[in-house]
Amino acid sequence: MTESRIEMARARARLQAAVRAHLSARGFDEVETPCLVPAPGMEPHIRAFEAPFVPEGGGAPRPLWLHSSPEYAMKRLLADGFERIFQLSRVFRNGEVSDTHNPEFTMLEMYRAGTDHRGIMEDLEQVVEAGARALHPTGGTRLSWRGNTVDWAGPFERVRVADAFARAGVDLEACGEDAGLLRAAARARGIDAGPDGEGFDDAFFRVFLEAVEPGLGLSRPVYLTDWPASMAALSRIRRDDPRWAERFELYAAGLELANGFSELNDAGEQRRRLEEEQALRRRLGRPVYPLDERFLEAVGRMPDAGGVALGIDRLLMLLTGAGGIRDVLLFPAEDFLAAAGAVTEPGAPGT
Repeated sequence: MTESRIEMARARARLQAAVRAHLSARGFDEVETPCLVPAPGMEPHIRAFEAPFVPEGGGAPRPLWLHSSPEYAMKRLLADGFERIFQLSRVFRNGEVSDTHNPEFTMLEMYRAGTDHRGIMEDLEQVVEAGARALHPTGGTRLSWRGNTVDWAGPFERVRVADAFARAGVDLEACGEDAGLLRAAARARGIDAGPDGEGFDDAFFRVFLEAVEPGLGLSRPVYLTDWPASMAALSRIRRDDPRWAERFELYAAGLELANGFSELNDAGEQRRRLEEEQALRRRLGRPVYPLDERFLEAVGRMPDAGGVALGIDRLLMLLTGAGGIRDVLLFPAEDFLAAAGAVTEPGAPGT
């Protein structure tokens, strides 16, 4: 094993220790939830690893999956009375291998009751800064990655999605959620928004990936807030302006690091959204997963809360100046996939 791999393993340990120390000092409880689940996340562009349970004494296999996020289980804990929780969880997403994706990776997932997306954004930027300082105790918080020097000291910048599109010359607010208007606005700026007939979300992410994401967080991390309501996922819709969701993503050096919400606690609305995602997965020819009824029951008992998921491997990559995800892993998937002759592809847009 090379010295650089040993040092990277030690850097990972320091980062995760700093995360645990910071959150524990602020009253967060560390929890552990199962990796094997009866219903994985329903996001249309994520494919779960299926891992059926085969009874030792015989009988039909029971369908189980490796979780793509501990979100469902941790929200059940919120509903049962936990107020501040976090987990450094191993999560799994099938097919995702690229310079910034690995099919098995580490996620920091944390929730705080009694707040919203703004409160959890403050929690997150504090824990990220604590991690940066733990890895560079004498060097300050200005660190370089792929030619960009990012200052990891909080508070981070906050930019609305519509304002980020406006910087690229596209008036997202004027488009509403009309795919045709968005394609026309993008084409007028020389941006490829995809073929006619694609839906709004597809056109949105084509514009986003080409003209918006590469310029995000180049000098300091930035929260992209107020996503279109159609992309609310598991977040609340803004009460004062229902065009937008109380959702945010964190970017640094043009790379997505985290996704968070004011958590939806309307069980009926949550069921409707999951059923819509089931239907979309079916139309896309992707596996359709069952609804997690225990999670849906818990949603209606959840307190108001903010929650976020942060990719630890990507954060470690940026904080250490590593060239890619494989450089921060002791056993990157590319190694065993190459040995097996597998063909790998990057993750889907918007994941």
